[in-house]
Amino acid sequence: MHIRTAVIAATATAALLVAPEASATNYTLWIHGKNGGGTQRGNYADFSNWGPSTVAAGVNKKAVNWDGRQKISVENFRIRDALDCFCTGSNWCYIAVHSAGNLQIGYALSLYGGSARYKKNAVPNSTGVCGNTDGTTQVGWNIKWVDVASGAGGGSELADNGEWATSDPIVGDLTTSTARSMYNHNTTRSKWFYMFAAAKGTLYSGILSGQDDEAVAYHSTGGVSVKGGFCNPGDWFCDGTLNTGTAATSNGKAKWSYHTVQFRDDGENHDHYQNGNWENIVGVVRADMAAYAY
Repeated sequence: MHIRTAVIAATATAALLVAPEASATNYTLWIHGKNGGGTQRGNYADFSNWGPSTVAAGVNKKAVNWDGRQKISVENFRIRDALDCFCTGSNWCYIAVHSAGNLQIGYALSLYGGSARYKKNAVPNSTGVCGNTDGTTQVGWNIKWVDVASGAGGGSELADNGEWATSDPIVGDLTTSTARSMYNHNTTRSKWFYMFAAAKGTLYSGILSGQDDEAVAYHSTGGVSVKGGFCNPGDWFCDGTLNTGTAATSNGKAKWSYHTVQFRDDGENHDHYQNGNWENIVGVVRADMAAYAY
């Protein structure tokens, strides 16, 4: 059985054991990364960051919009609002993230995933906040798994080297040292992070370590616990190979806990950018969510 199929079966069984508050509903939350700040915060129907909203991208899909120019800590409340809305009570969520969205969900789970959350009614107001159901709480959120497209959980050397020459506060969060020390990446509350690592990078190959997708390198997109130059099998001049699954790199560098490489771009076919049309590595994750998030 596919591991995520097993998760679906287990959580469906668990839902039957919960006292009925309302009929259980599954949702798919899409959390974007660094952007120009143009998405409508609080509007879960605004998929302008991703592409046409008519495209299949998981059951009951919701766009979790935040100011992609701001620091993770400043905007993380919007991610927690969405998780409270759709992933509490009898409802469950699948999570898909891109780039700095990896930092947003990791930050929320590590720092707030053990906190008491009010069970919400999945009916958001204009600011994206939902009402309480019965006034009771639960610990953390009901999350089945997290799909990560080109995750920036380990930061990017482009931020280290000033290649993103903007005053946006998010750039400081994306330095490799800050991203890796922002929270404990091993604390996922036992939620699996499925990493999708893209490798069609050429422009910044002299700056980004090992294989990259034009914005983030494999040490980050592969969930490796230390920075390094990791590549596809057979590539030269690298520190080691980024192995699929939970295995350490070929030179023995471990992945963070509950992180597994689901997709490694051996053909170097995908870059970092979705181009407003669900393209590249985001397209690979979209297809995965369409197949398994139901």
